[in-house]
Amino acid sequence: MTSELPFWQRKPLEDMNREEWESLCDGCGKCCLIKLEDEDSGDIVATDVTCKLLDLGTCQCSQYPQRSKYVPDCVTLTPENIGSLGFMPATCAYRLLAEGKPLEDWHPLVSGDPDSVHRSGNSVLNRVVPETEVEDADLEDHVIDWFDGEAIKWDFVEEDLSPGDPADKAWNDGSGDDEAWGEEESRGEHQGRGVAGDGA
Repeated sequence: MTSELPFWQRKPLEDMNREEWESLCDGCGKCCLIKLEDEDSGDIVATDVTCKLLDLGTCQCSQYPQRSKYVPDCVTLTPENIGSLGFMPATCAYRLLAEGKPLEDWHPLVSGDPDSVHRSGNSVLNRVVPETEVEDADLEDHVIDWFDGEAIKWDFVEEDLSPGDPADKAWNDGSGDDEAWGEEESRGEHQGRGVAGDGA
């Protein structure tokens, strides 16, 4: 007898309950990176500069239950709008499921290990700086090429890398109100943060 498929394989996003929806967040923290938009082309790139609310040691929002209070421009991530948010990382579970794709092998729901996202090199752990330390005029100097994590495999980093440890080669190679399911903060016409899935 075949065991029942996990909820993310048998339920569409719109049918998930709050607990299921929030558990889809892999905890990568990429949704909290500040993004820049090219005025002419409309292309969006990510920087290694994070929202002031991101806890750099856990890659989680430090004020998640009240993030809208501190970041008034947050926009809720929902099953209805996820398909239109093309600036989400390609590895984001919400985006993957919305596109009919499976979760990554290193996703905590698949691996059973909440730290697998960090050990795989697919989180922002030890790779970012808070926005309080970077001037807006210098953001272009912080553009990154590892946002979608395509070059890093889940078993690339075997040892445990805790916050404060020297950056491993993998690192170099490379959230609102109770009812909110995510967030986006805009910081003007041509720069802003991405959307955070729950838990970020």
